Amino acid sequence: MSIDANMSHQSQPPATSNAAEAISPKLSRIRTIAKAFSHPSLLIGSIICIVLIFLVAGAPLLTSIDPNAQDPMATFSPPSMDHLMGADAFGRDMLSRVLYGGRVTMLSSLLVVTICGVAGTAIGLVAGYFGGVVGFTIMRIVDLFLAFPGILLALAVTAILGPGLINGVIAIAVVLVPIYARLVEGASAEVRHLPFVDAATTLGSGHGWIIMRHILPNVMSGIIVLTTTWLGIAALWITALGFIGLGVQPPTPEWGAILNDGQTYITLAWWITVFPGIFLCLFVIGVNLIGDGLRDELDPTLARR
Repeated sequence: MSIDANMSHQSQPPATSNAAEAISPKLSRIRTIAKAFSHPSLLIGSIICIVLIFLVAGAPLLTSIDPNAQDPMATFSPPSMDHLMGADAFGRDMLSRVLYGGRVTMLSSLLVVTICGVAGTAIGLVAGYFGGVVGFTIMRIVDLFLAFPGILLALAVTAILGPGLINGVIAIAVVLVPIYARLVEGASAEVRHLPFVDAATTLGSGHGWIIMRHILPNVMSGIIVLTTTWLGIAALWITALGFIGLGVQPPTPEWGAILNDGQTYITLAWWITVFPGIFLCLFVIGVNLIGDGLRDELDPTLARR
């Protein structure tokens, strides 16, 4: 009886062992995330971006003033308790306009990199995986777009489509899609010749399965780093188009349009340009720090200290 009891007891795996095996992957992921955020650039950039997102997203809670409401009695009012960031030439509250304008700039830049990431990645995957005539034709068209200076191409597209936020997003997307396509094409062509891709082809896997299952995950790190880098640049270009009048049209608040409104009164009312400029600089610095941190964490070729 004792022998049977011992055998039955040994045949059942310990419950604590199963629990440990179930918890260990979660702990491993948590440790990986904690280690990544211990990187100084990634940590500082994340803090800056989180604070800005909180301020912009919580604009209705932080101010009850309509960003387009005009108050002739508050024209060019300096920063005070009534208007923490002052007022512009029409008496509009600058705090409200900067916060609500940040929504337009930040969401527009996010939309740009999303469109470019999806379209450029798809083009690069097809060109890099199939190669040959297909890849050669696609990449020569990409090189044609890359031959033009980026901001000039964006201005040309905007001039053709006309001013407006959507047209500005499309214009910047036309510039960034070839950059994504070039990066993904090079990485995909390299991964395409690795042994596990050849094994999947030998086993009869379809092209779509191989691309989504094997090629895309191995080029995703470069896409993530490029996206964080160009998120700040896209914000600068959105702001530039708004500054010259080809982006968001008045009276909609947007950082570039606000800077354009304040350039005439820079010596009279410095706060009109300084505060949106500070927010724009912080956003660009924050996303660039995140990009640097992600590059160090995701790129295995870089030496880590």
